[in-house]
Amino acid sequence: MNVRVRPLAPGDLEAITAIWNQVVEQGDAFPQEEPLGRQGEAAAFFAGQSHVGVAEDEDSRIRGLYILHPNNVGRCGHICNASYAVAQDSRGLHIGESLVLDCLEQARRLGFRILQFNAVVRSNIHARHLYERLGFRQLGTIPGGFRRKDGRYEDICPYYRTL
Repeated sequence: MNVRVRPLAPGDLEAITAIWNQVVEQGDAFPQEEPLGRQGEAAAFFAGQSHVGVAEDEDSRIRGLYILHPNNVGRCGHICNASYAVAQDSRGLHIGESLVLDCLEQARRLGFRILQFNAVVRSNIHARHLYERLGFRQLGTIPGGFRRKDGRYEDICPYYRTL
């Protein structure tokens, strides 16, 4: 599928909130437990990011998004963090790869030097394979670092890539 990744536009809020909440509600990738409210909460959340990228297909349908923001402050403020969300019916179409590649470019543009993922769930093999193919390195494993929606704990694998 051909998608272009562009910055968030004012009319995108409803579509990206629905995709974000879909991932949150699945409970197997994001640490958030509660979906974003469709009113001011979602607008404030996305406005608080350093950059929001939106994947849009040829028919102007939003298929996914990412958020990019500092991972820490001060002496570690050059390290950024990102989260990616692809609509459930659009997974497997390489949209995630387009999102990650744009995110790397935007992170460099914003002056970040390292992109770090704090909590990639071990069973998220598609994301892990993509990150490794794009040059990310796994830092180790945090046993039981993620609590799944069903209450089971699973390991998380932090990753990083120098920009």
